[in-house]
Amino acid sequence: MPPRFSAAARNSAATETTRTHRERDPVVVVGAGPYGLATAAWLSAAGVPLRIFGEPMEGWHTYMPEGMFLKSVPSASSISAPEPGYGFADFRAAHGREPVGDLYPIPVEEFIDYGRWFQKRRVPEVERSMVRGVRAVDGGFGVTLDSGEEFLAAAVVVSTGLVPFAHEPPELRGLAAAGLTSHTCEHRNLTRFAGQQVAVLGAGQSALESAALLHEAGARPTVVARAPAVRFGERPQADLPGTRPRATRLRKPASTLGPGWSLWAVSRGPAAYRHLPTPVRMRVLHSVLGPSGAWWLRDRVAGRVPVLSGRTLVSAAPEDGKVRLELADPGGGRELLRADHLLMATGYRVEVDRLDLLEPTLRQAVRTFGGAPRLSAGFESSVPGLYFTGLAAAPCFGPVLRFVCGTGFAARQVAGAVAARNR
Repeated sequence: MPPRFSAAARNSAATETTRTHRERDPVVVVGAGPYGLATAAWLSAAGVPLRIFGEPMEGWHTYMPEGMFLKSVPSASSISAPEPGYGFADFRAAHGREPVGDLYPIPVEEFIDYGRWFQKRRVPEVERSMVRGVRAVDGGFGVTLDSGEEFLAAAVVVSTGLVPFAHEPPELRGLAAAGLTSHTCEHRNLTRFAGQQVAVLGAGQSALESAALLHEAGARPTVVARAPAVRFGERPQADLPGTRPRATRLRKPASTLGPGWSLWAVSRGPAAYRHLPTPVRMRVLHSVLGPSGAWWLRDRVAGRVPVLSGRTLVSAAPEDGKVRLELADPGGGRELLRADHLLMATGYRVEVDRLDLLEPTLRQAVRTFGGAPRLSAGFESSVPGLYFTGLAAAPCFGPVLRFVCGTGFAARQVAGAVAARNR
C-alpha cells in the first residue's frame, strides 16, 4: 500500500517541484534595443540562464527618422555593460574614428550601428524571433514566439521601447484612418511630405527636429505648441564637461542629462526618486527636461519654420481632403489652421494595457498608477517574476529612464533582483 501524505506535505512537495522546475527555465528578455541589450549583458554576467528576443535596434531603425540626431551627448550615450570596452567611444575607436565630445551631435544612423556592434560583441545570443504572447503559467510564464515555438520562462523582462506607448490626443482619434494624422514614430523618412503643408503638434525635441527635417525635405511645416514659447538648450561651453569654468560647474553641475542641479539630482538618484509621493514623481517626470529642442536645432528652426505658440487644440476635422484645426490662442480667441497632414509629436504615455504581448489576465494582474506599472527597487511588478525596464519604468524611477544613460542603473538593478530570485 503506497504511503499516505498530509495535504501540507503534498503542497510542500508540489511547491518544491515547481520551484526546481522554474529554476531550469530561462529568464526571457523581450526587446533588443539599448535597455534589452544592457539587461541581457548584466544577466549573463550574473550567470542567469536567459533568452533574448528581437531584432537588434529595430525600434531605432524603423521608427526614428533618417537624418535625426540624438539629443543626449556622446558621454551619456553608451549602452551599459558589466565590463569596460563596450561604450560609444570604444565603438568609434574600433572603427578608426577620432574621439568626440559634447559638441558632437550623434547621427541616429551612427547610434544604430553602435547598438548593433554592442550586440554582436556582448550579446551574440540575441534571437531574431519576436515574442507574440506571454501568459502566467504555474508560478512562471508561458512564452509564444512568432515562429510558433512555445516554452516556459522563470521570469520575463519587458523592454519593448517607446512605440507601444505613442500618445494620440483624444481630439484626433479617427483622423488617422483617413491618412490625415500620424505620430512621429510612424515615419522613417519624411521626404514623402515634400510640397505639402504639415502641421506639427508639440514643442519638444521630436516636434522641432521633425519640423526641421520637413523643411529641409521641401515641405511647409508649421509648429503648433501649447507652450508659450519653444525653447532650445544652451550650447555647451566646452566639449568636455570637466573643462567648463569652475564657477559654472558649481552653479550648474554636470550630469548625464545635462548641466544643472535638478538634472544632477534625478540622474544621480533614481532609486530615491521611486520613494517620492506619486503626484511629485509625475510632476517632476514631466517638468524636468520638459519640452525643448537641442541647442544645435535652433538655427534649423528659428526664422525658417513658423511657430504658433500658446495654442490649444480645440478640435480637428477633415475638410476637402485636408485637416482643419481649430486652435485657441492665449487671449481666448479662436483661429483655424488647414494642413495636408497633421504630424503628432505628442510623446509617449506608459500604459500597461497597451502591451498586447501580455495576455489580458496578466495585464490586469499588474498593479498600476496612471497606467504605468508599480515597480519594486529591482524593477519587478506586482506579478512575481515580471519586470519592466526602459520608458515603462520612468514613472517609477524618473526621467533618466527615458535616455540611454539610464541603462546602467536599470540593468544592474534588474540583474541583481533576478539573480537573487533565482538563488
